[in-house]
Amino acid sequence: MSFESYTDCLMQAFLLHTKQNEILKRKKEILDEVSYFHNYSPSNVLYIGFNPLILIDNTKTIYVTEVSNNVKNYLNKAGVKFNFIEYKDLTMYAKKFDVVIALDEFFTFAKDEIEQKNKVIEICRLATDYIITTCRDYKNQEFKDKEFSLPALIKNGNDNNIFLEFHNYDAQDRNSWQTSLYKINGNNFENFGPYAKKIMFFKQLAKFSHDAGAASFHVHKNLMYKSLIKKNYEHVISIRFNNGN
Repeated sequence: MSFESYTDCLMQAFLLHTKQNEILKRKKEILDEVSYFHNYSPSNVLYIGFNPLILIDNTKTIYVTEVSNNVKNYLNKAGVKFNFIEYKDLTMYAKKFDVVIALDEFFTFAKDEIEQKNKVIEICRLATDYIITTCRDYKNQEFKDKEFSLPALIKNGNDNNIFLEFHNYDAQDRNSWQTSLYKINGNNFENFGPYAKKIMFFKQLAKFSHDAGAASFHVHKNLMYKSLIKKNYEHVISIRFNNGN
């Protein structure tokens, strides 16, 4: 299954929340902090997959990829002006975007290290200034986090929605696994996945990025990102290029 399908579930979770404005405010603070750190305000941005930030992004030109028709319809109804690009067509957009935003551990969505490295190279080719992504600290991952992500509960009145991720690790490769995502409401549930996943260490991502032409790699120690469908915190990472000032 694709990252597109995964972020479909993220949109469902956002729509269930009663405190959407608070969510948007917290996530916007992350983008603002990274922009302040690099002293750069983009004129165009590419989002990979759905993220609520698209709803309040005031960048002049917004591009989106890896989103379903459901997401596109929702963004249109919300009045968001955006340009959609098929993921397979991104190769035609080399260095066309000031900033690329690939959150929710995008670079862990790969079946092996070769695919993972190629994905980093592909995305690095798109950005002129920097990439923003997120990733857990797998080097210091606690055992309790290995098979399950910390579940998220979204309460809406008397309605309870539980999101649970199960990670089925490969017996031959401890750094690879299949993630199945479940949305549970009473006796009803939906299954998303499974998604092929591969551990991404910070040093590994830094090397892949450097090999792909990045000028710097920064883990923002005071910035943490939390998905809508799990309570695990992810580190915010920015990858800068020489095109930036």
